[in-house]
Amino acid sequence: MATRTGTRASVSRRTGTKRGAARKARPASARAVADRAMKLAGVGSQAVLKATGRAWDEWLKVLDRAGAKSMAHKDIATLLSRKFSVPGWWCQMVTVGYEQARGLRAVNQTAQGYRANASKTVAVELDRLYAAWSDGRQRARWLPAAPIQVRRASEGKSMRITWDRTEDLDVNFFAKGDEKSLVQVQHGKLPNAASVARRKKFWSEALGRLKAQLEDA
Repeated sequence: MATRTGTRASVSRRTGTKRGAARKARPASARAVADRAMKLAGVGSQAVLKATGRAWDEWLKVLDRAGAKSMAHKDIATLLSRKFSVPGWWCQMVTVGYEQARGLRAVNQTAQGYRANASKTVAVELDRLYAAWSDGRQRARWLPAAPIQVRRASEGKSMRITWDRTEDLDVNFFAKGDEKSLVQVQHGKLPNAASVARRKKFWSEALGRLKAQLEDA
């Protein structure tokens, strides 16, 4: 009888341990899901992880330890570049995301004003998508009378544009397969939050026209 009682106690202890471990694991799992879903500066955690080697939750901890809360925007970006070898454009994105997360900056606000982001996946090859931006005649069909001046372009990769003399437009292109590609637009140096909403609506409609033009062709 003593042996049976001991066996029951042992089983009970093992079962209790497993249940306790399961209860403790649930919050960690929920936190992991939340971390993966985190979105700062308009960019998801998985995209940041892929581009920089760290997800948002990791960058927040790293920059906290580095004393970034008390640093200027430029100094944080420099730290990311020099110490952590983060690519140029991503230095700005991680810096802005960190500042937003720590209450140092409003959503969509950067050191150079506010910005609006938009993107569209199109079922065409990358070179056709890029040409629809770089070729003035093609661009005029879906973006008529656009007040743009192309400052710099990297074939099939990116364009840096001045919009209406005072605003910035960064356009990046990515291949998503043999016959699918993605364009990401960042419209910067906007004066206020209201202009962000207007520009988001504008680019949503414009990229919709671009997609229709390319896919119908």
